[in-house]
Amino acid sequence: MVKQALKSKLVYLDVCSLCRPFDDQRYLRIRLESEATKLILENVRNQKLKLAVSPVHRIEIGAISDLAERIKILGLLENFGELVKIDMAKARVKAERLFDNGYGVADAVHVAFAESAGADFVTCDDRLLKRCLKSDLKIWCGDPLQFCFKENLK
Repeated sequence: MVKQALKSKLVYLDVCSLCRPFDDQRYLRIRLESEATKLILENVRNQKLKLAVSPVHRIEIGAISDLAERIKILGLLENFGELVKIDMAKARVKAERLFDNGYGVADAVHVAFAESAGADFVTCDDRLLKRCLKSDLKIWCGDPLQFCFKENLK
């Protein structure tokens, strides 16, 4: 059991993905991405995956106006997230380079942190994903559905 926990794949969900289950579920795409996000988080709870957490998560989640949503997501990160150790100086350089290439500040930090941690990066933000796929990142990037398919999550 301990061996499996050590070998668990590291996944980094940006705040857009973590918030997806709270979005308007009348749209099919949002419902599908919500279910995929829930499946990823279920696999985190079951220790089949490890959820990487960065300091920017807390900052960005702290700005969520819906108190119940903010508390639930912070609790999720507190209970199941893993603050991975990375070279912060290298991650900062990467984030600055990404920002210089058109990424938003928070997006640049999320992506740089995920890459520094060696985690698969999951987002529901189409523009960010498109930008990631055009960048020279050394990690897998995709949306929650793509991640579930890639990892054959059940």
